[in-house]
Amino acid sequence: MSYITTVTGKHFDPIEVESEKIDLQDIFHALSLICRANGHVKYFFSVAQHSINCSVEAHARGYSGQVQLACLLHDAAEAYLSDVTRPLKASMKEYQKTEEYLLRCIWEKYLDGELTEEEYEQIFEIDDDMLAYEFRELMPEMISDRYKKIVSTPDVSCRKPEEVEREMFERFEKIHETR
Repeated sequence: MSYITTVTGKHFDPIEVESEKIDLQDIFHALSLICRANGHVKYFFSVAQHSINCSVEAHARGYSGQVQLACLLHDAAEAYLSDVTRPLKASMKEYQKTEEYLLRCIWEKYLDGELTEEEYEQIFEIDDDMLAYEFRELMPEMISDRYKKIVSTPDVSCRKPEEVEREMFERFEKIHETR
C-alpha cells in the first residue's frame, strides 16, 4: 500500500501528491491530534495550537494575510507525514525533500501565489521564536531567549483537539475574508 487513509476517507499518497486530495479537514483534524515535541511537554499541546499561535503572531507583527495563512499551514505536511523531531529530521534528507515538496503543494492550493524570500523568513522566524516560547512554557528548559521576540499572547493551555480544529477553520476563514 503506497497511501494513507485520511479521516475524510481519501487515499493520499504523500510521495505522489494529487492536489485535489489535499483537504483542510484532514489537515486540521490530524494536526489537532499530533502532540508537539514528540509528546515531551508538560501536557498535551498540539501542532495545530502551535500553528494557530504562529498565525496570531504574524498578525500581531503586522504581517500580510498571506504570511498569516502560511504560518497557519506551515506544519500542514505533518498531517500526512507525522511530526519528526528536529535532531532526527536534520539527518533525514529524503524526508526533508518530501516534506518541503508536500508543503509547497499545500501552499500552492491555499495561498494566493508564491511567497517571497522575505515572507519565508518571516514565517520561519516566527516558527523558531514560538518554539523558544513553547520550550520556556511547556518544557523543563529554555533553549534561547528568542521567546522575547513574541509580541502576541500565545495560548499554551491544554485544549480539546476538536476545539483547536474548529479554531483552525475559523482562523483560516477569517484570514481569507480580510485579504
